[in-house]
Amino acid sequence: MRTRPMQGLSTTAIHAGHPGPNADGAVVQPIYQASTFLDAGHANYHDVPYIRLNNTPNQRALATTLAALEGGEAALVSASGMAAISTTLLTVLQAGDHLLAQRRLYGGAHSLLAHELPRHGITVGWIDPDAPESWAAALRPNTRALYTESITNPLVRVADLPALASFARAHGLVSMIDNTVATPVHFRPIAHGFDLVVHSATKYLNGHNDLVAGAVIGTAALVEQVRRRQNHLGASLDPHACFLLQRGLKTLTLRMRQHSSSALAVAQFLAEHPRVERVHYPGLTGHPDHARAQALLRGGCSGLLCFEVAGGLRAAERVLRQVTLPAVAASLGGAESLITLPATTSHASLTAEERAEAGVTDNLLRMSVGLEDPQDLIADLSAALAEA
Repeated sequence: MRTRPMQGLSTTAIHAGHPGPNADGAVVQPIYQASTFLDAGHANYHDVPYIRLNNTPNQRALATTLAALEGGEAALVSASGMAAISTTLLTVLQAGDHLLAQRRLYGGAHSLLAHELPRHGITVGWIDPDAPESWAAALRPNTRALYTESITNPLVRVADLPALASFARAHGLVSMIDNTVATPVHFRPIAHGFDLVVHSATKYLNGHNDLVAGAVIGTAALVEQVRRRQNHLGASLDPHACFLLQRGLKTLTLRMRQHSSSALAVAQFLAEHPRVERVHYPGLTGHPDHARAQALLRGGCSGLLCFEVAGGLRAAERVLRQVTLPAVAASLGGAESLITLPATTSHASLTAEERAEAGVTDNLLRMSVGLEDPQDLIADLSAALAEA
C-alpha cells in the first residue's frame, strides 16, 4: 500500500497517528479501554505495555499526531498541562540547577517556578523578553534551561521567540516553550529552534471544554527522558481522554481560524468603546508586539484577549454579572466563549506585588473568544459595558 504523504496541517491533524487498519475496519481510532496488555517479554520496565507507562494504543496514536503537528520527532501526553510543564522541568533540571524564565507567565506556571522549584533546590532567574541585552547577565554557571511562552497568558505578549531560542542554543541551555495559546496553527516553535514544546491540551488542542490533558513535544531523546520521569510520577492520560483529544485535533485548523478572526473583531470593538481603558490583543496595531506578531504568527493571533474596564474592580465585576453569552469561568480555548477576572482566578495564587509586576490589574478581564457569531458577542459585550 502506498504511503500517504503528510502535507498541510489540516491533513496532518486528521490522518497522522492513525496506524490502521483499525479493529473491524473502524475509520477512526477505537478506544482501547484497557489498563494493561499482553507482555511479549520486554526487558525494559518502561516498555511493558501498561497505561501508566504511556505506551498504550490511544496514547501512542495521539502522541504521533501531536508530534506531526508540531514538527517534532516524538511526543508525550499527560494528565494536564501543569503535569506536562512540571514533569518536563523536573526532567531537564535537578537540585542545584538554575532556570531562566520569561517574566509575565501564566499564573500556575509562575507559582510553580517561583515557589515549588526552589523547594527542590532549583533556582529561577527572571528575564525581560524585551531586553535581550540583559539576558547574558542573568546566566549562572549552573543555568541549564530557558522557559517561555509563545503568546503569554493573560496579557498576550509576544517575545522575540527566535532570539530566545538562539540565545539558549548559544549557551547550551535546553529551550522550553508553552505553545498553548498560539497552537501549531499559528506558531511552530521547533522550526524556530526550540527543543521542547509543552501544551495545556485542555485548551485549543481539544477545543471543547470537556477534558484536561497536557502534551510535550520535541526530540525523541528528550521526550523519552520526560516519559520515564512521568512514568514514575504517574501523570498518564486515560484512553477516553486520548480519544476525545485526538478527535478535537481534527478540527484544530478550522477552529483556530475562526477563534482568531472573531477575537480580532471583538478586540477592535472594545478598542473603540468609551468604557474600556485598554485592550490587549497582538492583532491590534496599537499592541506593543503587533509587528513581531505579524512576523512570527501565521494566519492570526489566536482567540485570547484582555481588556481593562473603566471604573476599576467594581465595574469589571458588573460586566461579569451582565454578560449572557460568555460563561464566567476559568480556562480558555473552547467553542464556548469564557470570561474571567485573572486577579481572582488564573493569577489568584500570585501576591498583589507579583500581579502588579505581571500587569494583572484588578479591572483586567480575560476573554477567550469562542466560536459564536462575533456580532452576537459584540452586542452582548456592548450591553454589559453599558451597565458597567
